[in-house]
Amino acid sequence: MDAADIIKSAKEFGFDKCGIIPVEMMSGYENRLNERMEHFPQTRAKYEDFISFAHLNDDYPWAKSIVICSFWYGRYRIPDNLQGSIAKYYLTDGRRNAESQGFHASVSFENFLKSCGFQTATDRDFGITALRWAAMQAGLGIVRKNNFFYTEKGSYQHLEAFLIDAPLKYIAESKLRPCAETCDLCRKACPTESLDAPYRMCRNTCVSCLTTWDGWDLRAEPLQSKFGKWIFGCDACQDACPYNKNAWKTEQEFPGLEELSKHLTWEKIVLSDYDWLESVLQPKLWYIPKGKVWRYKTNALNAMLNNYNESYLPVIQKACRDERAEVRNMAEWVLMRISTGNK
Repeated sequence: MDAADIIKSAKEFGFDKCGIIPVEMMSGYENRLNERMEHFPQTRAKYEDFISFAHLNDDYPWAKSIVICSFWYGRYRIPDNLQGSIAKYYLTDGRRNAESQGFHASVSFENFLKSCGFQTATDRDFGITALRWAAMQAGLGIVRKNNFFYTEKGSYQHLEAFLIDAPLKYIAESKLRPCAETCDLCRKACPTESLDAPYRMCRNTCVSCLTTWDGWDLRAEPLQSKFGKWIFGCDACQDACPYNKNAWKTEQEFPGLEELSKHLTWEKIVLSDYDWLESVLQPKLWYIPKGKVWRYKTNALNAMLNNYNESYLPVIQKACRDERAEVRNMAEWVLMRISTGNK
C-alpha cells in the first residue's frame, strides 16, 4: 500500500481531499502557537496543552506519518430559521452523527487503514493534532486572514487526521491565491472584534467560544450585546469572506436537520423540556455538556434581548419560573434590561 493508494481510497470513502505528511512536519506549529499566546496571554491556560500537537511522538512513539483529510460540508441545505443563529458547522456536524456522510467516511477510512495493516490512531471529536496546520503542510489548501482553512471549495471544511506507523508522504497541489493585502472584510464582520488583525484571533472574545465553551453567565459577559442572533457558534467572518462567495451549494439534506429545525426557534428552546434538551438537542450541539443544557435557554434569551420584540415577552416571563436558577436569573435580568430600555 503506497501513499497514492491511500489518497485514492480516502476520496472513494467520501473525503474531498487528502494528503500525508511525516509527523516531523508538525514541529513548526509550536512557534505559531507561542506567538498566539504571547499576543493574547489571557488564552495561555487554554492553549498550552496544544503544544503536544507539535510533539506527537511523545504520546505516539510508533507514529511515522499523518494522513490528513478534508470533508466538504458546504453541500447541505440550512433551514432558513437557523441561518445566522446556529453556525453551519455545528448544524452539519457528522462527528457523532452515525447517519451522516462525514461519520461514515471517517469510520470507513479508519477501518480501511487498519485493514491494510497500519497501526492507526485518530480523535474523531477534536482532532489528534493541529488539523489546520497539518492540512496546510500537506498542501490541501491555505489558512486565510480569518484563521479558517480553505480549499478550492471555501472554508466549509471538516478536517480529520489519522496517525499511521508507516513513513509515507504525499503533498497535494494547491493553487489558491492568498487574501488580498487590503482586504479586511472578515475583521470588520467580527461582532466582538475578536479578529484584531489578519491571521490573529482571541478565542476568549470569539462569539463561537462564548456561546459554547465559555460565557456561562451572560449577565456578566460584557460582549453579550454583540452576539446578535447567534445562540451557538458564529459564521460572521466566514460569510463575509469573498472566497466563500457562492461556496455553499445546498445540494443535499443533512440527516434529521429539517425536522429538528422546527424545534429550534428561540421561543421553543426557552420553553423546552429538559429531558428533550438532554436527549435530542445536546447530542446534536454537544459542546454544551449534558449537565448544563440550561445554557441553550440562556443563549436563546440573550438573542431575544438583542433582537427584542413584544412577542417574546410572555416567553421571557414564563422563563422567570423555570426550574433552573440559571435560566430564572437570566430571564429576570433580560426583563430588567427591557424595562429600562437598556437592550
